[in-house]
Amino acid sequence: MEDIRKFYAEEMEKTGFGPRTFNLDHAADGLINIHVVKGKQPYTHYSVPSGDEIRGECKAQFKAEGVDLENETIVLFCNMSNWDPEKRTISQNSPYYASGTNRNGCAWQVDSPILELSQLANKGDKVQDGQYGNISMGRYNSIFIGGIAHELGHALSLPHCLERKDQHEACGVSLMGSGNREYRAAQRGEGLGSFIPLVDALRLASHPLFCGSVKGMRDKPTAVPSDLSFKAEGKTIVVSGKVTSKVPVYGVIAYNDPAGGNDYDSPTATTVPAKDGRFTLTCTDLVANRSGELRLFFLESNGIPSGFLSHTPYAYAYNVNADGTADLRMIQAAELLKPLFAAAQQGGPQAAEAFKKTNFTGVDPVVRQAAESVVRQASGTAPKATPADEKAATCALATAKWTSAKTGYGPARSGMLPEAPWVFASGGRLFPDGLYAHASATYTYDLGGNWKTLSGSCGLIDGHDGSVGFRILGDGRELFKAAKVSEGKVRDYKVDVSGVKELQLLTDDAGDGPGSDWGAWLAPVLSR
Repeated sequence: MEDIRKFYAEEMEKTGFGPRTFNLDHAADGLINIHVVKGKQPYTHYSVPSGDEIRGECKAQFKAEGVDLENETIVLFCNMSNWDPEKRTISQNSPYYASGTNRNGCAWQVDSPILELSQLANKGDKVQDGQYGNISMGRYNSIFIGGIAHELGHALSLPHCLERKDQHEACGVSLMGSGNREYRAAQRGEGLGSFIPLVDALRLASHPLFCGSVKGMRDKPTAVPSDLSFKAEGKTIVVSGKVTSKVPVYGVIAYNDPAGGNDYDSPTATTVPAKDGRFTLTCTDLVANRSGELRLFFLESNGIPSGFLSHTPYAYAYNVNADGTADLRMIQAAELLKPLFAAAQQGGPQAAEAFKKTNFTGVDPVVRQAAESVVRQASGTAPKATPADEKAATCALATAKWTSAKTGYGPARSGMLPEAPWVFASGGRLFPDGLYAHASATYTYDLGGNWKTLSGSCGLIDGHDGSVGFRILGDGRELFKAAKVSEGKVRDYKVDVSGVKELQLLTDDAGDGPGSDWGAWLAPVLSR
């Protein structure tokens, strides 16, 4: 922990903030105070998902000692490694993750009998790790001491991010990317090691543990952007606008996250706004043939960013063409429809009025169709006809009455999502309507045996990094299956439903849990 404290100070100084770092709880003899908590259950009871249970047991002991963990940033070293010194094998079944804000945080760490700073330079001795295989003792210590530094970053409110190409060449690997595996690697002559990029230093500069001030630390963010402009210039995205706030905004940062990768692959951009709040950011390192999400954060001097970890209300979906240039139609559509979305939250009449005021001249027709879908959902008028009753040549399921419907998070919805981005956007594409199907979800329709084909797409809503499975059943018979669809990967389908009376659209969690599994059936249409 002392070495990691020194590492943070070194990196903050490199970015111009001086040797700012966090403090540790020291005893009178100068050593760190370590609180030992014995688990209430046998060793075999605990595993990787046991973080909350372990923290709860620690919290109870700390409470008896007069310490409230809800107002502290803590590091929990879990003595859950298995080391065989004769065979030189080691494995870990410890919680190994973290989360935090400017007010509190918790990092669960892997403890190990072979963690030792003096071993960071050891390239000769080998160890067989259960996750990383046959590696040097130095490499093992880089990974797991670096892991402590990385997870502590999350407890200090830092999200994942990737170093840009220019940063990689000059500085090494971002600590909050895969830099946890490169910690002090330069001691072995294995690259430049890990570093803290400017985007993280900016966030840490106003953190109470780094700046020593708690003024306003419990306030809510007040920064609001306006006049936002998004332009594709070559193989970059240039963002400009103005930010106003009750508290001075000292930094504007952007995470440019391509689909997939769980945010580890998000390069960043930073700037300091002018006195009048004006700012310009240039986002680089776009990934060709990949959709992505641009996330803006506004850093207030009281340590409060306009979002939590990688989540922000200022997130914008886009697509990247094969030549590496950006397609920003999704962002432009979102900005055009922003007043409509705000009105839709107030109800049908307001949404209808906002729709009338929206200028769709020169805009892709699908944007208007998506807006109509939002207004229809906001009006609260439930579809009256089932597909079996429909007489037209086609039937959009988003406008049809279902027999039954349920989702894994919130109520079933057609035509509009329960929160931003409101419209159905997946894989960088905007769809005119859809069925919200957070895993696990089931939509059942009565077709009456009157239809010939069902066509459409399915995928994850942009900005969510889960994975889902999709199935279409006709009278219990499987007509279509996509076992695992991840962010940015849209699956199209066209199935024969001739004679089918009961249609079911099912979404599952693809076997890895329902976290962030914002699945959707995108523009499903029945045809005669």
